[in-house]
Amino acid sequence: MAANDTIADMLTRIRNSCMARHQTTQIPATKMTRSIAQVLKSEGFIGEFEEAEEGVKRHLVLSLKYKGKTRKPIITALKRVSKPGLRVYSNRKELPRVLGGIGIAIISTSSGIMTDREARRQGLGGEVLCYVW
Repeated sequence: MAANDTIADMLTRIRNSCMARHQTTQIPATKMTRSIAQVLKSEGFIGEFEEAEEGVKRHLVLSLKYKGKTRKPIITALKRVSKPGLRVYSNRKELPRVLGGIGIAIISTSSGIMTDREARRQGLGGEVLCYVW
């Protein structure tokens, strides 16, 4: 596996863990994955996350959230938008709305990683990393 798309890797790990109803999932820790985890947490898609070290490697351990007795995952879908081979940028006027505002788009702006809502509020555009709903 080419480990050059850490974001797609992160989304896939979260997606797989949700489908398997795991309580936590491990993701290689990078500045980018840390920022995305922070956004997911502040938007209520995941619970806490912490950093764990195994020798040289650093991991983020995310606790996933489920609702109800059926343990339906809070995250129903994660979609990678901008890929290493095809970057997707959006200026502040064209920021995507995910499912009419039910979901979030995670945007990489000059002021860091944030949701589409936050970027709109700050009048920033940037790279559209992924959609979560």
